[in-house]
Formats: sequence, structure tokens, C-alpha cells
Amino acid sequence: MAKTQKTKSTSQKKGGDRIVGEGAAALVQEIVGRTGFRGEITQVKCLITEGRDNGRVMRRNVKGPVRIGDYLMLRETEIEARRIRSKVNKGAYT
Repeated sequence: MAKTQKTKSTSQKKGGDRIVGEGAAALVQEIVGRTGFRGEITQVKCLITEGRDNGRVMRRNVKGPVRIGDYLMLRETEIEARRIRSKVNKGAYT
């Protein structure tokens, strides 16, 4: 007869407790360029307008449509995106 093992089910989501606190609003000031394998990511410079890092300008990667003057809600402001090295449009290395 096989032994049955009881397991506890937890209601935690994977990685759900990592972000602590509230989001921070950021104003898009400059569009730096496109990145990603197919050019689907836009790198922008944004000014943090709320939260602990108020007044800081940082680079962020944004997926989806974005324009200068748009506001982003950032979940965290500690990590900054790496600088784009080459001027490659839409991921075409020709």
C-alpha cells in the first residue's frame, strides 16, 4: 500500500512579495531608441515625479506605444536600463 503525503497549499504568487511600496509616476522626457530582438521595446529617459527618488532622471525600457509627455507608473525606481550600444533599427543587422 502506497503512502500518501499531505502537502500544504500556499496562496503566494511566484515573486509577488518582491516589490514593496507604491508605484512612482515618471514623465517621459526623451525617446532614446528602439531595442529588443525585433525592435519592440522603446528606451526612454524619464523624470521621476513622485516617490522617494523625486527629481531623478533615469533610463527605462517600455513595451508598447509611448510618446514624449506620457506618464509611466514604475513599480520600482532602483534598477535602470542599460544604455543602447548601437543604432540598429527594428533589430536588422545589415
